[in-house]
Amino acid sequence: MSNITRQASRPDVQSQDNASASGKKTIIEPKVLKGFRDSLPAQEIKKKEIIHALERNFSSYGFVPIDTPVLEYTEVLLGKGGGETDKQIFRFLDNGGREVAMRFDLTVPFARFLALHKNEIVFPFKRFHINKVWRGENPQKGRFREFMQCDFDIVGVDSPSADYEILSMMRSSFDLLGLGNVTFHVAHRGLFNAFLEHLGVSDDSVEVLRTVDKLRKIGSEAVRSQLTDLTGSVEKADDILAYINPKESDGFLARLERLSELAGNEQEHTHRMRTIYSLLEAAGIASQFVLDPSITRGLDYYTGIVYETFLDDLPSIGSVCSGGRYNDLASLYTKDRIPGVGSSIGLDRLLSALEELGSGILTEGSSADVLVVVMEESLRPWYHSVGDALRKLGIRCDVYLADKKISQQFKYAESNHIPFALTCGSDEHDAGTFTLKDLRTRETCSGLSLQQVAQRIRKD
Repeated sequence: MSNITRQASRPDVQSQDNASASGKKTIIEPKVLKGFRDSLPAQEIKKKEIIHALERNFSSYGFVPIDTPVLEYTEVLLGKGGGETDKQIFRFLDNGGREVAMRFDLTVPFARFLALHKNEIVFPFKRFHINKVWRGENPQKGRFREFMQCDFDIVGVDSPSADYEILSMMRSSFDLLGLGNVTFHVAHRGLFNAFLEHLGVSDDSVEVLRTVDKLRKIGSEAVRSQLTDLTGSVEKADDILAYINPKESDGFLARLERLSELAGNEQEHTHRMRTIYSLLEAAGIASQFVLDPSITRGLDYYTGIVYETFLDDLPSIGSVCSGGRYNDLASLYTKDRIPGVGSSIGLDRLLSALEELGSGILTEGSSADVLVVVMEESLRPWYHSVGDALRKLGIRCDVYLADKKISQQFKYAESNHIPFALTCGSDEHDAGTFTLKDLRTRETCSGLSLQQVAQRIRKD
């Protein structure tokens, strides 16, 4: 635990003060913390494109945006992440000596939000929240200590319809991003808990679930060894492995029947999953959903359906969207029961996947649609007015600001992935026409009105 109020006494700060006093200029090394990174414009533009596409899709389902603070009281965040997650929270004392922490996900702060504002919102409540979270885990490829999450939830109702709508929105979001080859792996924590109770290991259910959650990372043998240590029985460990490894030939409903039998008998959870599947079938999207009992989700707060999302063309990247039902999450902060179901997309990992797969939704990270080339300095005020006019027509427009040669202006446009350049000299100015050049194909079209320029850019 660190105390930010003690920074003034650090030796490096004192040395900077001494250097300033002696008149020497001190150059601070421009470095970034381990597990953190800067985002250059081309990368950030692509990320914003994904965010805007997802926001439009969420809004089409009636979801609304919210936001919560980066910092919460430590006691608010602890206790529902569970195990390893609690250890990864960034914690410190603020200037008032209060224990505070940076949010490690967007779900636990949402539970606190619900308890605090339950009388100000209307249930069922549909929200989405896209923002940064922080976890002190070991950085590796595709994993950072600071990263973007995109959450969407339905709270205040416990129904198969709500479960289905989250799944439906997950699927439509990936379709919108040009990722049609996606498989959604779903399971039910309640059904797994019923199986563990029937097996006589319910007292160790939390640790068993966390161990099973490691299956894709450490493999069956390592999981078997850990389960044997947990349950004290090789036979029970093998029974658990048999539960989470169904026959590949079995379809969704056949697997569901088998899991229900292993859990002892027909369960209410079985009926719930059948109902959800019937809704997926009615929507014509059931083929993309696989019943996979090895999906448990390591976080403690899930109580019902859980799911993870895998890209068929890039399985090595792991799950890019996961979540489930959490009917008791808000119970830490309020006596009212507020059931919920939701999902979270890891935007950084998703962006990496889109780039690797060459998804058509991503542009080259262009800063504008068109660059207005300044051919004559005497016409600069008019060039700015042209830029304003194009913006009013819905075109992202950049007017070149420096006094440089035309060749250097074209180079500026290409470096910023601006697809078009608009030129207009004195003669064209007098005639009220423009020349539009496509910098990708080198095709040039002259004698255009400003409206025609906008039409050609929009058509592209």
